[in-house]
Amino acid sequence: MKNFILIIVFLQFALFPVYAERPTYVGAKKCKGCHSGPKNGRVYEKWGKDVHAKAFDTLKAKGEEKNPRCLECHVTGFNDGGYKIGASNAADFEGVQCEACHGKGSLYKKLETMRRVDLCIEKGMIIPRGSLCIKCHNKNCPTFKGFDYSKYAKKVGHIFRETH
Repeated sequence: MKNFILIIVFLQFALFPVYAERPTYVGAKKCKGCHSGPKNGRVYEKWGKDVHAKAFDTLKAKGEEKNPRCLECHVTGFNDGGYKIGASNAADFEGVQCEACHGKGSLYKKLETMRRVDLCIEKGMIIPRGSLCIKCHNKNCPTFKGFDYSKYAKKVGHIFRETH
């Protein structure tokens, strides 16, 4: 009986990572419901007008929409559960969307989680900083013209409503 209990305890801990929920990309359209309109700071609408939302279109205009080097920065979640060339849901991840900066949203997207920033962070939400931006805005980019985080953060900045 003692050995049986030890085996069960061992299996529980050994298999836990298999059953642990892992975050996945959900796409900006899933964020729209709670992050659009005047009551919600028009966050989704601001993003939709920003160059980040149109980043994939700039690749298409140059014939680079299949260039993996470019896709790393011009789509969301490239080959990491988000954008994948030829996938049926590829359009859901075109452009630099919410999750490119805020992390995979499946675990923090629920309203009860979103009401608490600390819980969102615990579930994988990222509060972006300049170090995140320079992963794409750097000298490896062929169109790089310098990057001043404090200047560009104000342009892209959006504040969600204070209370939910």
